[in-house]
Amino acid sequence: MNYFERAKRFRAKKKLGQNFLIDENTIETILDVSDISQNDTVVEIGAGLGFVTEQLVKLAKKVYAVELDEDMVNELDKIPAANLEIIHKDILKTDLSQFGQNIKVVANIPYYITSPILAHLLGEIDDLENKNRTSISQIVLMVQYEVAKRLIANEKSPSKEFGLLSILAQFWADVEFIKKVPAHSFFPAPKVDSAVVKLSIRQEPLLKLSNYEFFRKVIKACFATRRKNIKNSLINAGFAKHAVEQTLKDLDIAENIRGESLSIAQMGILSEKLKENL
Repeated sequence: MNYFERAKRFRAKKKLGQNFLIDENTIETILDVSDISQNDTVVEIGAGLGFVTEQLVKLAKKVYAVELDEDMVNELDKIPAANLEIIHKDILKTDLSQFGQNIKVVANIPYYITSPILAHLLGEIDDLENKNRTSISQIVLMVQYEVAKRLIANEKSPSKEFGLLSILAQFWADVEFIKKVPAHSFFPAPKVDSAVVKLSIRQEPLLKLSNYEFFRKVIKACFATRRKNIKNSLINAGFAKHAVEQTLKDLDIAENIRGESLSIAQMGILSEKLKENL
């Protein structure tokens, strides 16, 4: 199946971040890790020319292909599958709960909106009843390679990798790095490599906390000023100096370390103690 020749017939739109996946092995990897059965409902985000779509319809009970570009929608319409429904809409304006429960998401998305899409699918840290997330069982996602490293990063990773996106993803999902995908696997080839990651959605958040909105404020403070130590970062974010100093003392956390050196669990403990000391 010559995906390259098929993709060459179309002009990718830079403003939509279009790069068509043409590597058959990578498509097979996406299908394998998605583990789709005849009982599954799949939502494909950024279906494009339908190279993955035409395989998904062979495996799933129902496939909803969400695609913004009208030209791509016209191509998807040519796929002869009764179990395919094309949704001509912006994914950021789409409520996935309308498609049912235990949905499996497959997404090859424009890299410039990766973070907003993940936030839309998962909900924020303090969004405990997010309708999209509670409808999804897993997400298999193609992202920029550098973003993939951020999704799986922890406090032991290079500081530029571990951040708010890492915590958001891991707070609501078990995140697994599947495969690095070189730029030449796409047409036109992007300037960066990509990667496939799998997010298995948690039914409960990673941490049990008394106040998730407060925790969100704490972690935002920890990463807002990466060059500042944790004490100054928290104070600059508006937390009372006496409470910050007492909290760090109570938890035996050095005032001069940076926020990204704490694990997610440690940030949770910090948040609970800081709230207690205010």
